[in-house]
Amino acid sequence: MSLSFKVVHQSLPLSQVFRISRGAKTTAEVIVVLVTDGTYTGWGEAVPYQRYGESIESVILQIRKVTEHITENAYQNQLEQWLPSGSARNALDCAMWDLRAKQQSCSVNEILKLPLAPTCITAQTISLGSVHAMQQAALKLTSAPLIKIKLDGQEVLEKMQKIHSACPNSHFIIDANEAWQKSLLEKVLAPLSKMNVVLIEQPLPAEQDDELLNFASPIPICADESCHASQDLDQLVGKYSAINIKLDKTGGLTEAVKLLHRAKTLDFQIMVGCMVGSSLAMAPAYALCGMADFVDLDGPLLVAKDRVSRFTFDNGVMSSIPTELWGMGNVNDPDITALS
Repeated sequence: MSLSFKVVHQSLPLSQVFRISRGAKTTAEVIVVLVTDGTYTGWGEAVPYQRYGESIESVILQIRKVTEHITENAYQNQLEQWLPSGSARNALDCAMWDLRAKQQSCSVNEILKLPLAPTCITAQTISLGSVHAMQQAALKLTSAPLIKIKLDGQEVLEKMQKIHSACPNSHFIIDANEAWQKSLLEKVLAPLSKMNVVLIEQPLPAEQDDELLNFASPIPICADESCHASQDLDQLVGKYSAINIKLDKTGGLTEAVKLLHRAKTLDFQIMVGCMVGSSLAMAPAYALCGMADFVDLDGPLLVAKDRVSRFTFDNGVMSSIPTELWGMGNVNDPDITALS
C-alpha cells in the first residue's frame, strides 16, 4: 500500500519568554508530519534543536529525502537505516505509529504492550531568570508537587533558597543544561540535598561527564544531553543514575521504547522529557509514562495556543492521552491548523 506524506513548519508563540542557560525563545518552532494510506491519516510533531546541529530547514530536507522511499511494512527498519536519531526521524516515526493505531483500531500502548498511565504528575518549569523573577514564578506554584528549575552557573543556592522557601512542600528537579563545572556541583550538592531537590539533570557538559565516573552524589544525577539512544547507555553506567528520554533525541517512539527497556535492565531511573512543543509532541512521550520515575511533559503549558485536542493539567496532574489527539485508534482526520 502506498503512503503519502506532508511536512509542515509551524511557529507556536509562547505564553512568555522561556530561558535556559543557552538562551531564550519566544516561539516553539515545530515540524509536523502527516502520513495517509488513503483512508487513515496519522501525524507527529518534532522540535528541531540547534544544540544537536538541527534547523527547521535541515530537518524538512531530511524528511523529504526519505518519504518517497518509505514502505508501510518495513518503515521502522527503513527509518533507522536512513535517518540518524533526531527530530526528523521522530516526526516520521510518531506519524507512522498514529497511522498504525488507526488502521488497527487500538492504541499504540496496546500494540507495544506498554501500560498507559491514567494520569501522572508532571514537573512544571520555572525558566531561568533573576533571583526575584524566579521567586515570583515559584509563588505561582506553591502547591505544585514537582517543579523543574532551569539554572545556569550563577546564584544557584540563592535562587534555590528563595524557590524552596516559596514552595516548601514541593520536590525539585534542577536542570543546568550543561552549564556547571564539577567544582560548582561539589559545592552545592549538600545544601541542595536539604531543599527537596530529587534530581539534578545534566550538570556538566556532555563531553566532560567522565568527571562523574564513580562520583558519589547525595542527589541522583540524570543524563540528558549525554543520552540520546540505547547505544549510549553503556558509557553512562557509573556516571549517572537516571536518564532523560526525549523523543526528539531518540528519533521517535520506536527507539525510545528500546531505550526505556534497556535502561530498566541497567537499573537507571527513567525520566520522560520533552522540548517545548504542543500536546501533539507530548502524546507519544506520554505512552512511556506508565514506566517512568519522573515526568517532565509540561510543554503545552508554555505555548500560548495548543492543539484543540490536548492534555489537561491540574496542579501538576496531567491527563492521559486525549482520545482524538494521537495514537488512540480513532479515525478522525487531524486538523493541523486547529489551535485553541
